[in-house]
Amino acid sequence: MIKKKTIPTLVKDPHLVEKRRAQIVRAAVGLFIERGFHKTTTREIARASGMSIGSLYEYFKCKEDVLYLVCDTIHNAVQERLEGSLQEDGSGKDAIVRAIHGYFQVCDEMADMVLLIYQESKSLPADSLRYVLENEERITRMFRNLLERSVESGALRIRDGGTLSLLAHDITVLGHMWTFRRWSLQHAFRLEEYTRIQTELILKFVE
Repeated sequence: MIKKKTIPTLVKDPHLVEKRRAQIVRAAVGLFIERGFHKTTTREIARASGMSIGSLYEYFKCKEDVLYLVCDTIHNAVQERLEGSLQEDGSGKDAIVRAIHGYFQVCDEMADMVLLIYQESKSLPADSLRYVLENEERITRMFRNLLERSVESGALRIRDGGTLSLLAHDITVLGHMWTFRRWSLQHAFRLEEYTRIQTELILKFVE
């Protein structure tokens, strides 16, 4: 597992660093969604954060570090929201349905943020990008673990590990598809309809 990158800071108080970085990240998310990473300047991030440009550089070395923490914050929020749906003691058809519904709901509510990661993470340095991609894998593994529990309980008859992994990726990508194709999908489907149809297709495969 790739370790989280340590972002240098000139501030010695770790609680203040956490507080100020969260403040900067909130401002940066809105700007990156509205203007894009490359068109947003560090001065604009500082202004939106209610800080001077000099103060911002006490907490971040460069704009890429801000983007890195933005991606990490979004992934953590998605995972935290998912944990209620992906219960450790749940398995079988009902658990899969509940997990897909909860995940698609999260993707809808955080659509702009999920799309931001897709569009802007390529601007990160190689080591930072590897960590962001590992976070994507972490979310997919949550579905893989649910499917494995369902196999162990006898609810699923799939025995091939590769098939289970592919199915976990399918679920993850179908949630993301609602975010980056919503401009088209929303003309034909409500989220509830999209979720029902995709869930039925997945369950036909696993039953």
